[in-house]
Amino acid sequence: MTSRRQPTARQRALLSELEALFLAEGFSQFTLDDLAARLRCSKSTLYALAPSKEQLAVKVVTHFFKGAAELLEERIAGIDDARKILGEYLAGISEYLNRASAAFMTDIAEFAPARDAYQLNSRAAAARIRSFIDRGVTDGVFREVHARLIAEMAGLIIEGIQTGVIGQRTGVTDAEAFTALSELLLGGIATKNVLN
Repeated sequence: MTSRRQPTARQRALLSELEALFLAEGFSQFTLDDLAARLRCSKSTLYALAPSKEQLAVKVVTHFFKGAAELLEERIAGIDDARKILGEYLAGISEYLNRASAAFMTDIAEFAPARDAYQLNSRAAAARIRSFIDRGVTDGVFREVHARLIAEMAGLIIEGIQTGVIGQRTGVTDAEAFTALSELLLGGIATKNVLN
């Protein structure tokens, strides 16, 4: 039985470098030899992070989305107005995804284990959106709506963004799609008092 060790400072730095590289260029075209050369490390150093290139890609994708979730929670901390929370949350998703190249998003969509990590993140985002809607209805800044239904609809849109369907059909980036989702939600559920 092996215990899970915390990554070393070097491994954390390498993971950040891999994330930056993958965000810029995607990950499918790289071999472990390519990555070792680009990062000026040995393949054994990469194997210490993950036992295969595929598992390394999943680890980096998971790291990216975990970082997104942490930054989003920091971004909304201390905001009391549900409308502002929802707007900031969706704007944060848009900004965070703007860091990702089309190649990175395509590689995620085409590689099932990485796509699963994105979908897990999308489901968590839909749950957070539902909680913001519930709060807004309770606080009177959102119309009385079926929060679960609206959140599930938003979740389907998020899934459509994540799978690339919305981008393919509309020609927009994931970041642009999240901005539009924010405008749709905030404009659609705000009370008349908030809109005026």
